[in-house]
Amino acid sequence: MQLAAIHRYPVKSLGGEALERATITAQGVAGDRRWMIVNPQGRFLTRRELPAMALLRALPQADGGVTLHHAAAPSVKVAMPTTAERRAVKVWGDSLAATPAGAEADAWLSARLGQPVHLFHMGDDVIRPVDPRYGQPGDAVGFADGFPLLVTTQESLDALNAQLPAPIAMARFRPNLVIAGAPAAFAEEGWTSLRIGALTLRLVKPCTRCVITTQDPQTGESHDHEPLATLRRMGRLWQRPPGFGMNAIPDGAAEVAVGDVVELG
Repeated sequence: MQLAAIHRYPVKSLGGEALERATITAQGVAGDRRWMIVNPQGRFLTRRELPAMALLRALPQADGGVTLHHAAAPSVKVAMPTTAERRAVKVWGDSLAATPAGAEADAWLSARLGQPVHLFHMGDDVIRPVDPRYGQPGDAVGFADGFPLLVTTQESLDALNAQLPAPIAMARFRPNLVIAGAPAAFAEEGWTSLRIGALTLRLVKPCTRCVITTQDPQTGESHDHEPLATLRRMGRLWQRPPGFGMNAIPDGAAEVAVGDVVELG
């Protein structure tokens, strides 16, 4: 097997970028989902509530900031926050302290999304533990839903597309690491660990999927219930919602590159 693709999403639920190589840290791909958009009450927002977030793309800058893009507006550069001020934000059941990006970023995003929103950054010193039912002491995650990495396989997508009325791209599932050459479709659900060079990953649970997978990743438009309806019909169920891909936790940090050999741990 080999690593076929690497993806990073600097701002939770916005479009990201494909990488040829990346540093994987204990909290996932370096720079992945360290920023998050929230409502005025500090609760996280995603494409579940705001499909228009699909029209926005975020690219990290060398200085730690991020540039936000929209096809119908000039891009805006957001510097890494330097203020010591932090505020409470909430992602699912977790409340943690994050740093506001500032008024310019908030105004730009609010105009694009049609409602008041705020952008926050998670500092490297902020620790958000993973679900203790699946992780070990010290395992942590950024603003991703629950785990540092999402691993998928090309073989599983091929099997799904064979059952769909029209094929979809892997982008629907927003993976971090895509593996090609698995021995069978959905073989990853039986894996417990993987090695990619010096990196070891623990695969801890199938990833439950939501309405975001039914949205066009470029426009946010949703015209049917696919691929969720087909995943249900195929029996790809995990605690009722359909599952696709595996949540993973890195042990340590290492650099990986597209084309690297992937071995079962």
